[in-house]
Amino acid sequence: MKNYDDDEIEIDLGELFYCLKSKIWIILLSGIIMASAAGLISSFMITPIYTSTTKLYILSKSTTLSSLADLQIGTQLTQDYMVLVKSRPVVTKVIENLGLNMSYEEMLKVITTSNPSNTRILSITADYPDPYLAKEIVDEFAKVSATQIAEIMNADKPTIVEEGYMQTNPSSPNTKKNTIIGGVVGVCVAAGIIILLHILDDTIKNSDDVEKYLGLTTLALIPIESGAAKLSKQDEKKRKKRKKSKKLKDMR
Repeated sequence: MKNYDDDEIEIDLGELFYCLKSKIWIILLSGIIMASAAGLISSFMITPIYTSTTKLYILSKSTTLSSLADLQIGTQLTQDYMVLVKSRPVVTKVIENLGLNMSYEEMLKVITTSNPSNTRILSITADYPDPYLAKEIVDEFAKVSATQIAEIMNADKPTIVEEGYMQTNPSSPNTKKNTIIGGVVGVCVAAGIIILLHILDDTIKNSDDVEKYLGLTTLALIPIESGAAKLSKQDEKKRKKRKKSKKLKDMR
């Protein structure tokens, strides 16, 4: 007799494939349910956010572009300006000018600043549920920031390269993307659970399992289930015949 080691699990890829194939309807159903849930949540339960961006050019008109030192200074100033844009005087001034009922901390969550690499461009972006107000916020930040920067740095105002754009479609959530991700996650989770249950299932179902788990060779197979089914059908027919004959006797 062969010794079966419980710590080792042999995985038959072909068997796994046929197992997944037999449960394909469960996998597809799980994917459809998860995709629908993700799509509905994205459409009706998540507040849409609109994005607007304005851009400032750091180099002033008096700066000579032929000077490498001026270009390096412009790059360094961009980092300083990114900090100044989010300073309390600038943020509170924007809130006051627009008449918003927001705190300094709440406005900081709306605004983000960035500097594309190897440029003297400062981007100010607002993410807000109202597309019109998102544009108004970044435009006001550009104006107030330029004024504050000129006063603090004792230099010319940065040039506004691009004003904010009012989006008609929300930047988030991406319903189509979330729906696809939900469907993929549903399919993967269902397939993973089916594979795990199949691997952990060590019940003996056929002669191959007898040889695999017990190390014994089967000599013959007795179709107990099919035989029992046939016997039960025969018994049912006999009972029906008895009932029918009894009714005939009673009628006589």
